[in-house]
Amino acid sequence: MQSYSAANFSMSNDYQSLSLFISALMVFPPVYLNVLEGICRTDRRLLEMARVFRVPLGRRLRGIYLPQVMPYFRTAVSLGLGLCWKAGAAAEIIGLPAGSMGERLYTAKVYFQTADLFAWTVTIVAVSVAFERLFLALVDRLMGKAGL
Repeated sequence: MQSYSAANFSMSNDYQSLSLFISALMVFPPVYLNVLEGICRTDRRLLEMARVFRVPLGRRLRGIYLPQVMPYFRTAVSLGLGLCWKAGAAAEIIGLPAGSMGERLYTAKVYFQTADLFAWTVTIVAVSVAFERLFLALVDRLMGKAGL
């Protein structure tokens, strides 16, 4: 039986999945740490009041923790999306999956195609900015629907 570790994953021929895996690894720490900070900064008096009045866990999560954590989560998502695109592009440049932006960027660099190099760089930046704005608008809309 073969075990699947990060080393085995990186040795696979599926370089497209590798760039997604590396991007996820880069995004996890800031999201985790920001959400943890939001949880730690929860008002202790509200938690004590919820304990005294025996507020169920579901209502505590929705009424106390979620409003406290969401600003931290939104900041983490904004930071994480930037890191995700940078790490994904770097992973594609290293892994060179066929037809990817990273492959095109690397090819332009190797063959000194300066115009193509700048064009692919601007494309990657523009796509990342558009995706970040779209994703943050979605998060804001979900926060608005949840009443946060």
